[in-house]
Amino acid sequence: MTEIIETLADVSDRYDAMFVDLWGCVHDGVRAIPSAVSALQAYREKGGIVVLVTNSPKPRDGVREQLEKFGVPEDAWDTIATSGDSARAAMYRGVVGQKVWFMGEWERDEGFFEPMQLIENPVEIQLVDLEEAEGIVCCGPFDPMADPDENRPQFLYAKQKGLKLLCANPDIVVDRGEHREWCAGALARLYTEMGGESLYFGKPHPPIYDLARRRLAALGRDVRDGAILAVGDGIATDIQGAMGEDIDSLFITGGLARQETKTSQQPDAEALNAYLEKEMSSPTYAIGQLR
Repeated sequence: MTEIIETLADVSDRYDAMFVDLWGCVHDGVRAIPSAVSALQAYREKGGIVVLVTNSPKPRDGVREQLEKFGVPEDAWDTIATSGDSARAAMYRGVVGQKVWFMGEWERDEGFFEPMQLIENPVEIQLVDLEEAEGIVCCGPFDPMADPDENRPQFLYAKQKGLKLLCANPDIVVDRGEHREWCAGALARLYTEMGGESLYFGKPHPPIYDLARRRLAALGRDVRDGAILAVGDGIATDIQGAMGEDIDSLFITGGLARQETKTSQQPDAEALNAYLEKEMSSPTYAIGQLR
């Protein structure tokens, strides 16, 4: 049974480290959430380690720059693991070939194609038109407000050619301030439904958790899984991923599921239970907002 808690401090002493989602938990895509920043700062002051685990297609340096822009201070976190870095490593190992068709917003996603020094003998990636491509790299839609179905003609052609789609961000939607936008995960889901093959590297899939553990180990901390708490607002990403990794989780109900859970300050208990039953999910804890 999921326990509704009042503050992170109610349970944080039970955990040595946290895997914390960003969008919808620490910031809203425009600015930092002050209560979340304060809660993480307080946790770190007591010796806890905060690993920001995000489905952003950006490399971690790009996420760091974004956090600064949004007003998230560096004393609220220790290190960052991104879906982008996990997916980039796979791309440079050649999982979708050398010639790739890029989907996304170039000004935002250009950093995805920066060289990775840690990859031995990386594939030299070439961006080409779909007709010449050996695979697809999807960092997001061309227009985040457009229906993903607009990509059906290109996906039908790609499927017939047997192209694999590398999904750099498994999120289906995010809320940027008050506006909901489509993410790369929505396109990968459509491609899979059409019979194509999509490759995932962010939450809820194992590669990003492997990366998060490596980031944690690089800090010199040996933390067992039972002492890690995953925090997030995505029931199908953050919470499903935590359950798959057998680590405890804190569901932020005031994010993507705020309507379904009838969250104002806190979730409505009956609405929360109905939603979790429908989603066949069982987070360890729930709270309206990280605080």
